[in-house]
Formats: sequence, structure tokens, C-alpha cells
Amino acid sequence: MFSLQSKTALITGSSRGLGLTIAQGLGKAGAKIILNGRNEESLAEARKICAKNGIAAYYSIFDVFDEKQVSDQIGRIERESGGIDILVNNAGIHKRKLLVDMTLEEWKSVLDINLTGAFITTREVVKGMIQRRYGKIINICSLMSEVGRETTGNYTASKGGLKMLTKAMAVEWARFNIQVNGIGPGYFLTELTKPLAENPEFNSWLKKRTPAERWGDPEELVGTAVFLASEASNFVNGQIIYVDGGFLASV
Repeated sequence: MFSLQSKTALITGSSRGLGLTIAQGLGKAGAKIILNGRNEESLAEARKICAKNGIAAYYSIFDVFDEKQVSDQIGRIERESGGIDILVNNAGIHKRKLLVDMTLEEWKSVLDINLTGAFITTREVVKGMIQRRYGKIINICSLMSEVGRETTGNYTASKGGLKMLTKAMAVEWARFNIQVNGIGPGYFLTELTKPLAENPEFNSWLKKRTPAERWGDPEELVGTAVFLASEASNFVNGQIIYVDGGFLASV
């Protein structure tokens, strides 16, 4: 039920961090992995990491916000792999700033990648899924799909929008045997969050605020990703599963 044997999975923004961890988790469950990013050097290194862990991975270089790049590369993957069965929309950026000081470019750049990029990539991938009457789409949302903090206005707007886009996609494509769901990670220790973890004030606040009293380990996202990518979730659609140590359940 949880096997991904014979399935092909494309994970955007997967040259490092949570994306690479999720990619390896799907690979260990049997999926053929296609990594994605904009930097070939980083992708080649990620591929080596996968190989060291016994996972055969390929990569495709494209910017999720560039319609032509996405169309060209998805078309190539479809021709060479026989079709994408699983799409994980993980590519995302964060530019922290108070809303009152934020420029339009700083606002748009985050929404362009986090929200519109997921739309563009999914629009191209789902065409093949509709033809084959099969597909699993996983959007990487966030705690910020539900709550906000100072300096995260652009990110919060993008992830809140991604939550609702997930539901809209699920409603449109459920009749084609396509399930679209989201994962909302809490605070996980990665290269990007290391500075926050090393800040005594923030680290103390987070551990007090999270019922589990700790940061998440990226590997703790893998089980949810495999579930949503597998036959085990065939009647689960339009849902966001928060993996947050109880953060959103607490006041």
C-alpha cells in the first residue's frame, strides 16, 4: 500500500534541505527520483548524496516561474520517463521584511516562486496525469498557511494562497483519479534555519511554543510524504497535514 515502485516523482527545489530529504524518502520507498533546481552544480551534488544512500536520481534544471523552461523540461521528462506520477511542489524562497517597508518587488518575488511557480509547474505536469487518469500532487505549505509572524507577510500570503490552491486543484482533478494534498511543516532544523536555532532567544521561544519542546528532524516529514504519494491516500484529497510537533494545536 505504501510502495512507490515503478512510480516517477519530480520534486521541485530539491537540491538541498527539506526538498532533498523528501526526495530521498520517496526514493527509498521505490520511486524513480527527478531532482529540480536552478543550479546544476548544486543538483549534481544532491545527486551524489542520493547515490551514496543507494538512491538512483536524475535532475532537471528549470526555474518554476519561467513558463517556457517548465513546459520544455516537463515535456522532456514525460517523453523520457513515460510520465510523472508524483509531483512535489517544494520550491520556495523567503525574504523577511516588515510589510510597511516592503517593496513591490520584494512582495512579488516571493509570491512568484512560492505560489505562481507551483501553479505553473502543476499546470504542465497535470496534463499527463489527466490523460493517464492517475496522479499524486503534494504542495509543501507551512505553518504560515494558518498563522503569521512579523516580517513574514509575503511568505504568509504565498503559503496561505498555496493552501487554497491545493483545495482548488483537488476539486478540479479528483474525477481524474488525481489527489492533491499539502504538507505543512513546522520548524525543522535545516541549513536555512540554522541561524534561527543558534539564536538563543528564538530557540528558547520555539521550544516553549512547541508542545514537543524541540525542533523537527527533516526525516520526520518523510512518512507523511510517502503516505500522500502512495496508494494509501487514494481517497484523501484537498487536505493539509501539519507536521509541527503540536504547534498549531497549542495556544
